[in-house]
Amino acid sequence: MATDWIALQALAAAEFGRRVAAVTDWDASTPDSEWTTRDLVRHVVDEQRWIPKLLTGCDYAQAEADLEEIGPDLAAEWAKFASRATEAWQKTPADVPVHLSTDVVPAGEYLTEQTSDITIHTWDLARATGSDESLPDELVRAVWEYFEPKIEDLAVTGLYAAPVEVGEDAPLQVRLLAITGRDARVSA
Repeated sequence: MATDWIALQALAAAEFGRRVAAVTDWDASTPDSEWTTRDLVRHVVDEQRWIPKLLTGCDYAQAEADLEEIGPDLAAEWAKFASRATEAWQKTPADVPVHLSTDVVPAGEYLTEQTSDITIHTWDLARATGSDESLPDELVRAVWEYFEPKIEDLAVTGLYAAPVEVGEDAPLQVRLLAITGRDARVSA
């Protein structure tokens, strides 16, 4: 059975949105020592605002020239841009070419990458805010299956820290987060 990344994207967006709603301290630290909660949410909002433009076939430079600014109310901005992104994903065939800053990839691949990114950052935000850190099993499983063949390359990309050592018997969410450099075994 094929993974329904459209449904998973909507679920990931809803999960992240639930954590954004729980933010009370926008200056709180996150698992990424260089980011505050505000920086983390702003990063994920920024990623979402690109999606509708890029899915229309704009190249990266065209999309950048026409992007709406992110306002100061990050919870409202998340709701707005995530909703637009979800609608764009639902309307875009998986084989449409997407012109990213470094590559041209099929929309389906971009969708998988974006959904995976939101999923990992949902845990980051939950840890930072002290909210529910458990991620939906179907999201964890799908992102694990996407990342597992790339485990050796994840840290090399510079997008993730070096993997954290955890046992093979650790829960799948702990192992998934560990391969992205996050230690989910310890609580904040």
